[in-house]
Amino acid sequence: MELQSIRHATCLISYNGKKILLDPMLSPAGTLDPVPDVPNPNKNPLVEIPISMDEILKVDAVLLTHTHRDHFDNAALELLPKSLPVLCQPQDFESLSDKGFVNIYPIDKGLIFMGITFIRTDGNHGSGILAIKMAPVSGFVLKCKNEPTLYLTGDTIWCAKVERALKIHTPDIILCFAGEARFSAGGHITLSKSDIEKIARASGASKLVVVHMEAWNHCRLTRSELRKYLKDNKLDERVLVPENGEKIKF
Repeated sequence: MELQSIRHATCLISYNGKKILLDPMLSPAGTLDPVPDVPNPNKNPLVEIPISMDEILKVDAVLLTHTHRDHFDNAALELLPKSLPVLCQPQDFESLSDKGFVNIYPIDKGLIFMGITFIRTDGNHGSGILAIKMAPVSGFVLKCKNEPTLYLTGDTIWCAKVERALKIHTPDIILCFAGEARFSAGGHITLSKSDIEKIARASGASKLVVVHMEAWNHCRLTRSELRKYLKDNKLDERVLVPENGEKIKF
């Protein structure tokens, strides 16, 4: 298995001989409106994609945790072939069909596709009323015989749903969507550094890979801040924080 962090949540996952594009947000830097009333006023995305678009589009399938614009944008809609298989949560099926995609595979509980078992997991994209407004979002577990079990948290905070997914699936690798994103009011809506620590403490010997940082203007947690926190808490050997474009093999 190989993970390549592209930018924000967008990753390339090589698994069971297949290449999967996760949460494609493909707009050029500075072309999308910022989230208003947060400390960073810059337009999104904050950085460019570090690899060629040809590399990104040469995939066997797309996996969407949800369709908020920082995970699936108009640029992705325009660039992705409409015949490309798209795996998604059931709530996004109708929208994707209306947008012209013809090979959509909604995952309610589980699905076997390309020799890979995909299992949908739940999360809380924030807390209280904010989590209800931001729903629905999903995570996914990928399993197959000759690969490590991979858990993608999706946009969530640490919560009982994440803890339950860890206990049920005992993943070898956990791809964490961090950034500690916040709006002008309310708590964080994606994993904070303390949330990452809780996942690490609850997951035994799992390796963690942390993405979803420094590319969208309402994300507050930086890589350097997270790396320092991990080192201070003796987690830096288990928790990897890749740069955009970096590949990690397992």
